[in-house]
Amino acid sequence: MPDRTPKWGGWWRDHRQVIDAIAFKYHIGTPWMDLSEHFGSWKGVHNRLRKWAADGTWEKVFTALLARADAEGDLDWVVLVNSTMVRVHQHAAGARQKGPRPASRTTMPSGGPAAD
Repeated sequence: MPDRTPKWGGWWRDHRQVIDAIAFKYHIGTPWMDLSEHFGSWKGVHNRLRKWAADGTWEKVFTALLARADAEGDLDWVVLVNSTMVRVHQHAAGARQKGPRPASRTTMPSGGPAAD
């Protein structure tokens, strides 16, 4: 994990507490503003999540965790896709697959003159 001393200002909150807050937020599905005060400022947690995503910290953490799990033989992949969770955009449903639609035929008014 990165150093807890930011480039300016004071000390960051403990990384473990911030990771717990991020996990809690995504597990429960609560909005950021409703995050419990137990975790500290929701803005601080959100900013650290964004910073770690931008600087590649999350990739390093997950790579290290995967390498450790693989070395211990604990790595087992199971992927499940539930069709109720995969949705198609509304414009994709029933769209034509073959070229543009043919133009409609022109019609003559019933009382029009006959062509000679």
